[in-house]
Amino acid sequence: AYPHLLTLLKFLSQDNRFTYIASGSLLGVTLSQTTSIPMGSIQKIQMYPLDFEEFLYANGMNEFVISTLRNKFNHLEELDESMHNKMMDLFKKYLLVGGMPDAVNTYLSEKNIVSVRNIQAEIHEYYASDASKYSLENKLKISRIYDLIPSNIENKKKRVVVKNIEGKRGKTFNDYQEEFEYLVSAGIALNVQAISNPKFPLIESASKNLIKLYLNDVGILTGILYGNNINAILDDQKSINLGSVYETIAASELKAHGKKLYYYDNRNKGEVDFLIDDYDSLSVVPIEVKSGKDYTVHSALNNFVNNNDYHIQKGYVVSNERTIRQKGKIIYLPIYYTMFF
Repeated sequence: AYPHLLTLLKFLSQDNRFTYIASGSLLGVTLSQTTSIPMGSIQKIQMYPLDFEEFLYANGMNEFVISTLRNKFNHLEELDESMHNKMMDLFKKYLLVGGMPDAVNTYLSEKNIVSVRNIQAEIHEYYASDASKYSLENKLKISRIYDLIPSNIENKKKRVVVKNIEGKRGKTFNDYQEEFEYLVSAGIALNVQAISNPKFPLIESASKNLIKLYLNDVGILTGILYGNNINAILDDQKSINLGSVYETIAASELKAHGKKLYYYDNRNKGEVDFLIDDYDSLSVVPIEVKSGKDYTVHSALNNFVNNNDYHIQKGYVVSNERTIRQKGKIIYLPIYYTMFF
């Protein structure tokens, strides 16, 4: 509400008597819109929901076990069956609980999905109402875009379709620039930009007009999709497609680890879920996320890694499968190893 206080903090800090911390879900929006930010005197830290590794710590897993897991990932070694089953059990619980601290604490103390869902619903509602208060004239558009996220990522083409926001033809992405900027700056949505010609570094060829949006917390998403029914997640029901849920995990993991989010979108060659920059090899790494048994079927990814123009060194497919193997440039990994990307 008072952006000039950020400038004032610089002088208070120089007084050298106190350390000041400013926090809040809308601080990202304030920082992006304030011209007088005292650069050099503010350390900006972006907080995210707990990622899966932090969820393991919260559930009592110690540093030795997690460093052992990390070492196995680094050497592309799979877990034995019992440890894999334990990891998948915790991973499925993470899909239900997500990483909001209050939801995690409630799960640990009560082990009650209804209590967890109530907290998630409250946070989800708070996000929407907070957005509404921020921009009165645009509040309906912001809420509408936010509410469309779960249905968008359930579609085959997961990107935002501008004409669906208000049901008006002729609208372009630029008409909603401020609303998208708000959702991303506030940290309540994760945006993934399209790349049609993937060259390292990806930022040079990103399209700002073709984006996918994901919710920032997988627990909020599964609450919206499945309510209090935990069987959809825990029992691997064949009628339920968890593709959007698994992709949300991948997006939030990559974002929490400081990655900019991109995906491959080519009208003739198909779509690959995520692309990240690999600074070691100065190349692009594609990541395909699979939730079902057909995890080896990925024609777009095959075309992508075999395109000599792209100079791809390796690509990943993550799924429920325990076995780690490499076929050509493609490495198959269990989904929980995304915590080490």
